Amino acid sequence: MMGAAENAELGGLQDEEEMVAGTAPPARKMQSLDFEHIGSLAAVAESLSPRSKWRMALRSIRIVIFQAKINVLLPFGPLAITLHYIPGNHQGWVFLFSLIGITPLAERLGYATEQLACYTGPTIGGLLNATFGNATEMIISIYALKNGMIRVVQQSLLGSILSNMLLVLGCAFFAGGLAHPDRDQVFNKASAVVNSGLLLMAVLGLMFPAVLHFTHSEAHYGKSEVSLSRFSSCIMLVAYASYLFFQLKSQRSLYSPIGEEEETTEDEEDEKEITQGEAISWLFVLTIWISILSGYLVDAIQGASESLNMPLAFISVILLPIVGNAAEHASAIMFAMKNKLDITLGVAIGSSTQISMFVIPFCVVIGWMMGEEMDLNFQLFETATLFITVLVVAFMLQEGTSNYFKGLMLILCYLIVAASFFVHVDPKSTGDNK
Repeated sequence: MMGAAENAELGGLQDEEEMVAGTAPPARKMQSLDFEHIGSLAAVAESLSPRSKWRMALRSIRIVIFQAKINVLLPFGPLAITLHYIPGNHQGWVFLFSLIGITPLAERLGYATEQLACYTGPTIGGLLNATFGNATEMIISIYALKNGMIRVVQQSLLGSILSNMLLVLGCAFFAGGLAHPDRDQVFNKASAVVNSGLLLMAVLGLMFPAVLHFTHSEAHYGKSEVSLSRFSSCIMLVAYASYLFFQLKSQRSLYSPIGEEEETTEDEEDEKEITQGEAISWLFVLTIWISILSGYLVDAIQGASESLNMPLAFISVILLPIVGNAAEHASAIMFAMKNKLDITLGVAIGSSTQISMFVIPFCVVIGWMMGEEMDLNFQLFETATLFITVLVVAFMLQEGTSNYFKGLMLILCYLIVAASFFVHVDPKSTGDNK
């Protein structure tokens, strides 16, 4: 009897200990949750405080402005504006300083677009690259259209296509080949073939207005050429929109590099350096600053051609596009050296496709709204140059491989094109802006 009573007492004590043990940890857990909740609220309050906002703004300025070495060229922009208002003939210096000042802004605009694309995903990111990748060319073109400088618009956009296809792609292939000399680099042939087809379609759209003009076979002289250009521009815009849907939505899997989905996600997480709101703010600020400098650049083009004793065609086709393509040039070479040729082709050939199938028709439509007779007749010399360039690049891409020798050939081809425009005299007089 005594043993049974002792066992009962021990059992009761054990039950009480189990109850205490069972109730004590939840109490501690509730206390820790309360502290965590209070800590998270404190962190949110700290992030919303003015001091924290200033700290984030200073960090963003440090990353975007002071981290890139190319930004040492930024002071040339304000210097160009100052020279514009100093009495005397400084058009040549205003043009050169504006050109140099826009270069880092174009590169930073590309950086901000890439940062925003990390948050939006590939579909919207592709649309962002289509819009902001060629923002510099579009802004310069709209300013030139407002001043009635249609030939400058045509030649600068043509030069952007030539620069992307020959210089940017050539330097990327050359740098990638030197970084990987033991083997050929491989890229997705399907995407290259589709882009080559779109570029040939763009050549088709530019060729018929020129042929119509030079064969003197217009039904209504001076009007049929412009009407055909406006109709073809609308068709080209529809084709480019269909291409975006086809590549980004319908057949998206066919154009993504095989086996790189997980690696791309990890890379995007590592590449996020600024927040989404900061990226949007920088896009807004940089676009406004490029717009301001573009106005001074366009105003000084004619005076710079005379003071520097340099053909206007050379300035429009060679010098202006090199500035506009600064972002594409840097990123294409970087991705090629990392053996990411599909991204390199998307930057170089994709940008050429955007300009030929979107920016040029867009400028024709904008000119139509402004009352300017912007057309697709780029003259015989320019159209023939574009046609031969598209054929050369299409042959280079047909194997789906690249090496440093292919890159060297593309660079040498660009030097020939640059030399030809240096000795080329535009058949349209300077006073005739059309």
